Amino acid sequence: MTALITWPGNEAFARGLATRLGSSMLPLVLRRFPDGEAYIRFEGDCRSQPVAIVASLDRPDEKTPGLLFLADALRDEGATSVGLIAPYLGYLRQDARFQPGEAVSSKTYARVLSGAFNWLVTVDPHLHRNRSLSEVYTIPARVVHAAPAIAAWVAANVKAPALIGPDSESAQWVSDIAARIAAPWLVLDKTRRGDRDVEVSIPDPTKLKGHTPVLVDDILSSGRTMIAAAKQFRALGAANVIGIGVHAILGGDALTALHAAGISKVVTCNTITHPTNGIDLTDLVAEVHEFRPARAQRPARGTTIRPKSARKER
Repeated sequence: MTALITWPGNEAFARGLATRLGSSMLPLVLRRFPDGEAYIRFEGDCRSQPVAIVASLDRPDEKTPGLLFLADALRDEGATSVGLIAPYLGYLRQDARFQPGEAVSSKTYARVLSGAFNWLVTVDPHLHRNRSLSEVYTIPARVVHAAPAIAAWVAANVKAPALIGPDSESAQWVSDIAARIAAPWLVLDKTRRGDRDVEVSIPDPTKLKGHTPVLVDDILSSGRTMIAAAKQFRALGAANVIGIGVHAILGGDALTALHAAGISKVVTCNTITHPTNGIDLTDLVAEVHEFRPARAQRPARGTTIRPKSARKER
């Protein structure tokens, strides 16, 4: 059985995993020296057993050095393998060089993590030009999909929903959620002119008649796409608009702006701890977390694994 270590801020998620898996927990001591450098120490015995660190990688610049130190310490102290359960995986946005001199940070960050960990589990990574994590990560990586949990929440909480995706790239996973609850769906036509300048249009508003628009996005960062869409749905007469995000970055005044745009309820998955968390993914992650690189029959690197519950529903 894999022992778990919780990075600060991930306590609830790690406790849920430990309960479902019957895993032991190794306490972590983390503080800063006066010069700002990290002091890392784990407590307990990790010898002759696999260990996984539970650490969502929002604000990765703050966390990454300490995670690397911790992974090395575990290996030095006898852990048979060190895995990373990162419900949110950062540094995937910059996956190409658009201007001379730009750092392709997704590749560099993947090399760093691949050199420190034996395996990786994450939830719905924000991939653009890369089709799978195996194109950038060289360690075995499993991807958990939030669609089953989102569909269950919508079915239980929204009357006559219509699922709305932010752009054409979202069609596959928005249609997946809609199919699970027999709901109509569509994707918006989006033009992005900058980080906070987004224009959207609704291709076929008639599909929404008599339904509650449920806007679903993988990452809620500034929220500008969802804000622009919500204003249009309200203008079309929608009495209620729901916003759902897998990963709750929600920096600055994003949440306030979402509500001001007419979104009556914002709900996110618990990949990043946030007051909007209302969809628990620990069951889905627990089903696939036990990755044993030493097994004779193991998934290919970068394999996307759909949880057993998801496969049954298809």
